[in-house]
Amino acid sequence: MLAVPKTVLVVEDDHDIRELIVIILEADGYEVASLDSGRDVILTVQRTSPDILLLDVMLGDMDGRDICKALKSSPATSQMPVMIVSATHGWETRHERQCMADDYVAKPFDITDLLVRVSNLVNRKSA
Repeated sequence: MLAVPKTVLVVEDDHDIRELIVIILEADGYEVASLDSGRDVILTVQRTSPDILLLDVMLGDMDGRDICKALKSSPATSQMPVMIVSATHGWETRHERQCMADDYVAKPFDITDLLVRVSNLVNRKSA
């Protein structure tokens, strides 16, 4: 029996970066869905229950940190791992920590590092 692939939701407003992340994750065996804005993230998460969410901070229509905080504050979605993927450095600032993300990757990111971090969070969730 084949294992069911882990699902990833990628939210990134930059088309090229979004497509790159999708290609990388699919090549590593993940089932990937993606959104280009923040407006449908919470509804999509509630409908599809991804194993992990990769979330940009500076989306065109919303701040990814606010989305992360809303998801982490809801009992229905609080256990889903969220990884912030952003060009903004300074993860250690109070505002960044308050969003309660499980991990952070700065752009530009190392592909191997991204895959290791995603795997660690997905495996932690299923443990």
